[in-house]
Amino acid sequence: MRSAKDFFKPLAVGAPQPVTEVPARPSRVIHFFDPSNEKMAAKIPDMVGKADVLLGNLEDGVKADNKVAAREGLVRIGQEVDFGENTQLWTRLNSLDSPWFIDDITTLVTAIGDKLDVVMIPKVEGAEDIHYVDRLLAQLEAKAGLTKPILVHAILETARGMVNVEEICAASPRMQGLSLGPADLAADRRMKTTRVGGGHPGYLVREDPVDGDIEGERATYQQDLWHYTIARMVDACVMNGIFPYYGPFGDIKDTVACEDQFRNAFLLGCVGAWSLHPVQIEIGKRVFSPSVEDVAHARRVVAAMGDGTGAVMLDGKMEDDASLKQCQVIVALADQLGKLDPELKKAYDAAGTES
Repeated sequence: MRSAKDFFKPLAVGAPQPVTEVPARPSRVIHFFDPSNEKMAAKIPDMVGKADVLLGNLEDGVKADNKVAAREGLVRIGQEVDFGENTQLWTRLNSLDSPWFIDDITTLVTAIGDKLDVVMIPKVEGAEDIHYVDRLLAQLEAKAGLTKPILVHAILETARGMVNVEEICAASPRMQGLSLGPADLAADRRMKTTRVGGGHPGYLVREDPVDGDIEGERATYQQDLWHYTIARMVDACVMNGIFPYYGPFGDIKDTVACEDQFRNAFLLGCVGAWSLHPVQIEIGKRVFSPSVEDVAHARRVVAAMGDGTGAVMLDGKMEDDASLKQCQVIVALADQLGKLDPELKKAYDAAGTES
């Protein structure tokens, strides 16, 4: 275990100083693209500003024969595209046990390390995985002369990773956040679902018999397969000052279920989700932005609470210091998103005037 005194020291001579606090940049949608797909890559300049994060995917979804092409394509995009202030560039590297990982990280940090905000590491199972990436990044940053550290985002895709989630979150100052990888995690847990994210009609509770009639009609209610996992991930992230995300929702056509799953994650504390298709970008931006009504109410509570002590009555409901803390979360997020999205700021400000 590293001493607390040494935790924020660079792990290589000449590497940039580690961050003491993860920048709270909006990342409602992490939009995945395949850099080896020329048609898809050509659209990236026009997507800047439309998604909070554009992520060049090198891992699952890219065939083995295209791994090198994807890496080279991402280098070209990083060198040629101006991502501005409002869109981050991330990449998902190949897994640590793959033959491509070492070339991925050495090539990208050297060639476009000044453009990369975050590297996403799949199938993280323990702190040792983060320690390895942490040291390697420091060495490569020093070699490339980078002045800003590249942050690390881990994907929870195995039962072992889930059991070790707290130590993964605390493994390095580079940790930016965690994403749930529901498909791989479901397989590793031997869950009996073939869906990529979302619920399952078989995971339900049934109403007790009406008047004792076990043959009579009884309502059923579908439950959320991922409630426990997301809640535990959120707690581990918040405890360590990093950000939790829902991962992919595989059924692109089912936008209703996608929005439901994203909203469940948002309400539980996630700050964003993955987008596998442009149609999911708008869903994610809408869901992971507080509603105009919630922002207006939160601002009323903050204004009414004064110094934050005691309690007040608003619209027949008691608001106290705990309510204030909840409302401050909403107001802070609204202010942050308003700086990114002028239309959203206009809507939030108008609601505040009306209330």
